[in-house]
Amino acid sequence: MTPRSHWNIAFALMGIFVWSQQSEAQYFRQSNYWKTQRQEVSLGFGISNFLGELGGRNQIGSPFVWDLELSQTRPAVHFDYRYFVAQKMALRARATYGILAGNDNLTSEEYRQNRNLHFRSDVIEFTLAYEFHLYREELGHVYDLRGVQGTKSSRVGFYGFLGIGGFYFDPKAQFENTWVKLRPLGTEGQGLPDGPEAYGSTAFCIPMGVGLRKAFSKTLSVGLELQYTKTFTDYVDDVSTTYYDNDAIGATHGQIAAYLADPSLRIGRLYSYGLNPTAAGQQRGDPDDLDAYMFLKAQVHYKIVKLKSGSKKYRTRIRRQKIVF
Repeated sequence: MTPRSHWNIAFALMGIFVWSQQSEAQYFRQSNYWKTQRQEVSLGFGISNFLGELGGRNQIGSPFVWDLELSQTRPAVHFDYRYFVAQKMALRARATYGILAGNDNLTSEEYRQNRNLHFRSDVIEFTLAYEFHLYREELGHVYDLRGVQGTKSSRVGFYGFLGIGGFYFDPKAQFENTWVKLRPLGTEGQGLPDGPEAYGSTAFCIPMGVGLRKAFSKTLSVGLELQYTKTFTDYVDDVSTTYYDNDAIGATHGQIAAYLADPSLRIGRLYSYGLNPTAAGQQRGDPDDLDAYMFLKAQVHYKIVKLKSGSKKYRTRIRRQKIVF
């Protein structure tokens, strides 16, 4: 065997040794350590906003987020339980409480301003979602394993999610400083002859969105998440179809119901032409455009660590690492 061959073998063995040590140092990213942290709980605090018939920007029917009215932003909070079925895939159960609101007075669009409707509703949402983590958040750390030292930089995690669920809602409007429930009032003639069917207080929904995560310890992470929820109802704001005969609503449900069904200001060009845009049969909402809402929340995630008995390998590697951010 030639001297060159000896050197080739030596370099090859050295390369294999260094590679094995570096692979071991990349333990948190490449090993099965994630299986000891399959479970996680999260708490989120943030804001909610409504996307529907009421309020919105200064034009009619702006799609998606272009119809947001930021002044109607309200608080929201949620609690999660998450289970990682794979290193980058998780199932998530979530309970959310938020407040949604809308007000035609906040827009300068002529039709909405004259319509003069408003609402507020508590929302309680329960969803089950699938998360795909394109990047898992990783701690930076200095490692020293069997004489091999080095530094691994931290990484911010990014994920998307899609799910299904249901939610409770209960639209109310203010009358003489009192918030009145709208659903029992039949403001579009629900339950009256030729009127629409009464709507329920629950509906299905599809939540979807994206999020970022940043680890601060082996068990604690923080994040920011944007969720868009498409609902299967058009009555979150109590507005969907057409105006019903206001006298009939008043005779059946009382004068408060009649006023809240049509509190229009009687302003605009149509009135000058002798037309009444809030007469019975005229458009009040758009039943083909189902309601939606959004959440933007900061989150705190806590991993439930479950080490198998006798797993000294995991504990030793954890002790040898010095975390850096």
